[in-house]
Amino acid sequence: MQYLLNFLAAIGRSVLGLCRGAGAIALFAVEGVSHLVRPPFYPRLIGRAFVEIAYFSLPVVSLTAVFTGMVLALQSYSGFSRFGAESAVANVVVLSITRELGPVLAGLMVAGRIGASFAAEIGTMRVTDQIDALTTLSTNPMKYLVAPRLLAGALAMPLLVVVADILGVMGGWLIGTAKLGFGSASYLNSTLNFLEPMDVISGLVKAAVFGFLVALMGSYHGYNSKGGAQGVGAATTAAVVSSSILILALDYVLTEMFFSR
Repeated sequence: MQYLLNFLAAIGRSVLGLCRGAGAIALFAVEGVSHLVRPPFYPRLIGRAFVEIAYFSLPVVSLTAVFTGMVLALQSYSGFSRFGAESAVANVVVLSITRELGPVLAGLMVAGRIGASFAAEIGTMRVTDQIDALTTLSTNPMKYLVAPRLLAGALAMPLLVVVADILGVMGGWLIGTAKLGFGSASYLNSTLNFLEPMDVISGLVKAAVFGFLVALMGSYHGYNSKGGAQGVGAATTAAVVSSSILILALDYVLTEMFFSR
């Protein structure tokens, strides 16, 4: 009986800890967003964060999208050839890339690169008392460090996903025309005729949410890190893991909102 009570108590502590963490993140996000509409503003910091997210993440997102499109075309052709439906390869590639794989894979790549970077930078500032120094200088750390990153993440990710969509479809077209025997014009016509505006719009909305989420988790874990270098490392790991899990979870929620009948 005692073992059962200990087990239930452990579950209860885990649930309470999860709720406490979710509430702390929600309050952190609300405070960060509130500073976006209240002066003073820091456009230089927003631009710096935007460049860091959009420009420096472009190579890894581009490579991921191209090879994903190429593999998707090969796998789709292999499966559809069993049913004589090889002509649907272009449709499946463009639909999968624009709705799901483009925003999700771009979000995961940015989470690994930018989420870790934000957590490490802000975490280092926390453990070296630089954030306390900002407060001493009458500069709000949330407005100076967090709010610009949240806005930049929400603005930069859709641009990255546009590039990922184009390159992913291009990767599928490259394999389709060079290896699978499709005509270039027929493949592109099939892609354009099958694509609908909502497919692209849903992917861009997901991208904005994922970008905000990555910036939020990186900033939150870095801002609340403690314990010196070991604490910064733990914050970096937590930022990447939590961002990746939330991206996959919110992907389902947003897909249900857009496409459930």
